[in-house]
Parts: sequence; structure tokens; C-alpha cells
Amino acid sequence: MTRAREQQICCEDTPYYHCIARCVRRAFLCGYDSYSNRNFEHRRQWVIDRLVELDKTFCIDICAYAIMSNHYHLVLYINKDLAEEITDDEVIERWMYLFTGPDLIQRFIAGEVLSKEQLSLITETVEKWRRRLQDISWFMRCLNEHVARLSNFEDQCKGRFWEGRFKSQALLDEHALLTCMAYVELNPIRAQMANSPEDSDYTSIKQRIDQRHLTTRPTMVVESSVEYIQLKEFLRKGEYLKSQLPFSFPDYLLLVDWSGRAIRDDKRGVIKQELPPILCRLGIDEDSWIKAMQPKGNRFSRAMGCCDRLRAYAKAINVSWIKGTAFSAKIFPN
Repeated sequence: MTRAREQQICCEDTPYYHCIARCVRRAFLCGYDSYSNRNFEHRRQWVIDRLVELDKTFCIDICAYAIMSNHYHLVLYINKDLAEEITDDEVIERWMYLFTGPDLIQRFIAGEVLSKEQLSLITETVEKWRRRLQDISWFMRCLNEHVARLSNFEDQCKGRFWEGRFKSQALLDEHALLTCMAYVELNPIRAQMANSPEDSDYTSIKQRIDQRHLTTRPTMVVESSVEYIQLKEFLRKGEYLKSQLPFSFPDYLLLVDWSGRAIRDDKRGVIKQELPPILCRLGIDEDSWIKAMQPKGNRFSRAMGCCDRLRAYAKAINVSWIKGTAFSAKIFPN
């Protein structure tokens, strides 16, 4: 049975969430539609451009993304610390970057003298906006409504563009986070849209690779108007910060590259010798990992993580069982 979104998303359980939104009707989100003989490839950039805006506005970090033909994946991090640190003025500035705001707020910004009651009302409004700036439902709403309006205008039609609510999946530990991020990055390869991570257009791993090339080879930099999403940083050598992903980018890149070749039948004989050390450190089973990277390999439902974390999460949301517990016992250690 469908559960209320506030019962599925809670920072106390985990700040990391995997979100998926899929198109309804035949019309493609992106790519070429052979039925209508129309190309919607340009819509991928609509999604990226909107994510750039939302990343600047919301207190939600983007860890990974992949824009596919009729759906997209996001791995998000609720940055609660940032939401609590920003001032009331910053909250107003961020929110009104996307929305007009009530007349009372407009008068406050203009420096008009207001009564005590009016200032109290403004404080309540700002706190409401502060909560929304760390709310994944509002983040996804601002993304999906924007893309739906542009697409419906282009298609000269009205009505629903997305399949109901977006799907969300709680990532309860670093094992789940690593598995889900790699699964998202490999979507274009599994769909035969790309041959390697560096060729996977409109994915976070290609963005990270492109940006690294720009910084390591400054003589090759050319003037460009492209604006990148400010992705959540990986763990840097010699430091550990809460604001960073709990593993290094070289380890992650090796793992995604290895996994991308492992799901190809003609490469299974050689990848065994190059098992990424990150799998060994986390105790993740190699064969189960490969199965998890296959199409429909994400056998988890509303949450992903080690068995103990899944059981604790099930208890927290008052359910007796969560899909994927048996598979978790195979792929993740306790």
C-alpha cells in the first residue's frame, strides 16, 4: 500500500535518498521517438539546467544523476546542517529565487516598517520555507513541474506528464549508497546508450570526469557557457568530513568502470583479476554486486542497506517486512 511521503523520508533514518521519476504516455522525456519521428534529445538539457538552479536554491546536495529516455535517477543528500545555518535573509533570497512570495515579504524586503504581529508572521513564513528548502518532495516538485510545463508546451497538449508521484528509496548506510550510485551511473551502459562511463552523456560520472580534465589540463580549456551541477564531493585523502561522500573518487571510478565491463558477457573472463579494493574493504560479495548492477538488479523497494539497518528502518516506519532483506543478506555484510 502507498505510504505518505513524510513516512518514507526522514533525516533521522538517513540523509541519502534515491529518487526516480518516469514519464507517462508514449511521448519521450528525451531521445528519439521512432513512432512520432521526433527527437527530444534537447530535453535532457532542460533537466540539467533546472537541477543547476535547484542545487543553488535548496539545502539538498546532488550525489549522482542519470537522465535516460523516459525517466531519470537522482541520488540526493538532505543537508540539514546547511538548512539550520543559513540566515533568515538567505532563506528568503533562496525561496524567492523560485517563487514570488507574499506581499508582506515583499514589503519586508523593501524596508517598510512593519508591526510586531506582521514580523511574527514573517518569522513563521521563513521557518516554513526553511523546512521546505530541505524537503525532497518540494525539490522534486520544482523539478518535475518545470519540465512538464516545457514539454506540454512543446507537445501542444495538456495533462499529466509524469507517472504519479516520484519513487523514493532510503539509502541506510554507505554500502547502499555506493551500490545505488553505481547502479545509477551504469544506466546508460546497461541500456546500450553508451560504451563506457566517460561516454555516458547526462550522467554525474561523466560530469565529474569532464570537470577533472578541465582542472588537470588547463591549457585545453575553451570558453564555454555550460554550467555544471555542483555535485557533492568525494572523500579527500587525509581528511574525513561529514559533508563528503564516504569514499574516494578514484576508488569509485575504478568500481564503476569495472562494473560496467562486468555486465558485458564478452568481458567476464578478465574482470576477475581487477576486483576493486573498495568491494573488499566493505565486504560486498562480488557475484551479488554484479547481479545488482544488471537491469532490474535493484531488488530493494523503499529502502536499501544491510539487514540490521533494514530491520531497524522497518520498525521505525511501522512495517513488518521490507522487500530486499533476503538479497541484502547476500550482497552486504552486517
